[in-house]
Amino acid sequence: MVAESELAEYLYEIRHKVCSLCVERPPGGPPCAPLGKECGIEIHLRELIDAIHDVHSDSIVPYLINNRHEICEHCALVHTSVCPCPMDYLAVPLVQAVEAVDRRREEESALTY
Repeated sequence: MVAESELAEYLYEIRHKVCSLCVERPPGGPPCAPLGKECGIEIHLRELIDAIHDVHSDSIVPYLINNRHEICEHCALVHTSVCPCPMDYLAVPLVQAVEAVDRRREEESALTY
């Protein structure tokens, strides 16, 4: 599970690499919640990162399947007209952003030894 102290680094990377591609992002976002747009990434950030960490694949399909199983099945907004999750069309850059943070951390950790 991702520690609270680690979330900020993931969120920074996601906002710079993923949110700019979001077609639902309100003017001035992110963050989007204060602007009246519920965002699945903001709502489920920790769960999304954990779900991505559970999968290691060259295909995006296993990430989508795991996301639906780990997050969507428990989300009160799934299958509603206000489902806030942009994961389907932003899955590739989202996985890339999380993995970029992970690589950076691994490199930094290797330098300290």
